[in-house]
Amino acid sequence: LPGLHIFAITFALEVSVGKTNTVTALNNSNVLLPCTFSTCIGFQDLVFTWYFNSTELIYHGKIKNKGTEPTRIWHNPRVEFVGSTTKKDNNISIVLNSVEFSDAGKYTCHVKNPKEKNAQHNATIFLTVVHKMEKTDNTLTLIIVGVVGGLIGLLILFMLIKRVVLFIIKKTQDGKKECLVSSSGNDNTENGLAGSKAEQKAPPKA
Repeated sequence: LPGLHIFAITFALEVSVGKTNTVTALNNSNVLLPCTFSTCIGFQDLVFTWYFNSTELIYHGKIKNKGTEPTRIWHNPRVEFVGSTTKKDNNISIVLNSVEFSDAGKYTCHVKNPKEKNAQHNATIFLTVVHKMEKTDNTLTLIIVGVVGGLIGLLILFMLIKRVVLFIIKKTQDGKKECLVSSSGNDNTENGLAGSKAEQKAPPKA
């Protein structure tokens, strides 16, 4: 029945780790692993878990409702919860303390919402641990501009402006999207919808 199908889509539990799903951390530092979730109809007794490399549980928490902060059920002693659900974002981020090289790998933020007929969704972050942080490639860009000349510099500038404009367009679209189109169901596509929106090109000028 079409009516039931639309009703099911409206639940739309979505989990996100932000614009990029890769994080680089310095050995022996503390690293933030971000995660937020959204749902159209709210949540009740929501359960969230963080896994390392898909199988090792490192944090397990529960949130009664929007008016309460998460309670910890179990956690790895090196993992600290830094999120909040009573503020604007449903933030369930964690910090991994004293990072070691063995901590490099895949971290999965998983959410289950009983209020949405136990809808589940997750998002993944890939952590790389390095001995020392590399310098950003801004200097390389400046060298290229200086050596090759102004034309390449203008081209790079144009690309950066285009990226900013696309980002603003994407943000505007994200703000306007409704539950019916923001559904991710139970799939595990991270930022799939947002990516396809950002790649849309403007109509050619006359």
